[in-house]
Amino acid sequence: MGAHWIGDRQSGPLILRLGTEEQRREFLPRIVSGDLAFAIGLSEPDSGSDLASLRTKAEKVPGGWKINGRKVWTTNAHRCDFMIALLRTAPAPDPKLKHQGLSQFLVDCRSSGITIRPILDLVGEEGFNEITFDDVFVPDSLLVGTEGDGWEQATAELAFERAGPERYLSSLPLLTAALDDVAAEPAAPETVGRLLARAGTLRQMSLAVAGMLQDGKTPAREAALVKDVGNDYEQALPETIRKLFNPARTPPEVQEMQRIMTMVARSYSLRGGTREILRGIIARQLGLR
Repeated sequence: MGAHWIGDRQSGPLILRLGTEEQRREFLPRIVSGDLAFAIGLSEPDSGSDLASLRTKAEKVPGGWKINGRKVWTTNAHRCDFMIALLRTAPAPDPKLKHQGLSQFLVDCRSSGITIRPILDLVGEEGFNEITFDDVFVPDSLLVGTEGDGWEQATAELAFERAGPERYLSSLPLLTAALDDVAAEPAAPETVGRLLARAGTLRQMSLAVAGMLQDGKTPAREAALVKDVGNDYEQALPETIRKLFNPARTPPEVQEMQRIMTMVARSYSLRGGTREILRGIIARQLGLR
């Protein structure tokens, strides 16, 4: 199921908003039915959080484009059918204007010339991947939106990713699993009440961003706020719950979930944009930088 939510969350809405009629008819029904899973082709090995410095190129050839380069942090790409990749289709006119000359493409992950290498994470799972493109051909019909508008399109797409429910609910299964076991602890009612109240507040913030997206707006600052505050919440939750544990009453499976969550939660403030990048977006839109 984890391989499918990207299509539901952002790839499908992007195609619905900017795709051609042919692309909508081809991809949207198969996303809805669960027949297609999508990966996100944004990050690159040597770019860090500076997404605009990406170097994977799409060169125009007869009938389409030829792609060469690498992507990384492509969650579940080894399980996915397509990715929407942000690629450089023209040189940046100036180092300060490196956001220009970028375009988005629908890329079949089974295309000739694509190599997908899973990367083991801290808990031993193959969640992330490095993808190499070696003269991968993509037809003209799979350009998404307008050539050269990729940065603006990807920024709007990221609002779906940064403000979605998985940006504050990733650790919540631990809380719900532990409720019966921690309820008898003296500190539990106040602590659990605060955790649930914060989850409810974050849900309302997430819904507000969804409403803005539905209205055709691009709430980059609001989405960044939801992710930043949500990351704080879901990263702190495993340790908060651990302090309530009574090992004599806590089932081994709940303790194991807490152990895994403690390790995995470290990545929550990296995926979808680091905390530093998000706070830079917020500061810029508030006129503070």
